[in-house]
Amino acid sequence: MSSTYNDIRAAIEGRIATEMALSPSYPVAYQNVPFTPPNNSTWLQVFLLFGANNYATLVGPSTGFNAQNGTLTINTFTPVGAGAAANYTIVERVKDLFDRQTVSSIIFDAASGPSVVRPSSPDSAFFQTQLVITFTCYVD
Repeated sequence: MSSTYNDIRAAIEGRIATEMALSPSYPVAYQNVPFTPPNNSTWLQVFLLFGANNYATLVGPSTGFNAQNGTLTINTFTPVGAGAAANYTIVERVKDLFDRQTVSSIIFDAASGPSVVRPSSPDSAFFQTQLVITFTCYVD
């Protein structure tokens, strides 16, 4: 099945939005969408980075499919001082959506992380982890 870059983005973001709307729900920040992080409550941040695009099939000079690789990065922010358990519970919930799954023809690899991200300032109000999952999708 062939997908466009926007199809890939919509499938991934839609899956996260649907899950994070369930109880307990959490706000999610997406690329190039206005967002104000909540004060002292949990939220997530989603980044998509498209990478190498390689021939998968070549039928003619301008037909066939490419294997589009990419990386999904999800940052999870929970209030400082509450321990890591709440953060890791949310990360596990998100990981289960993609880890070694095929979603709308997007093939996800095993997830890496969660890695603890050191805050940029010592007075940060959030404990942050980062989950990274690479993927491949076939585009024409």
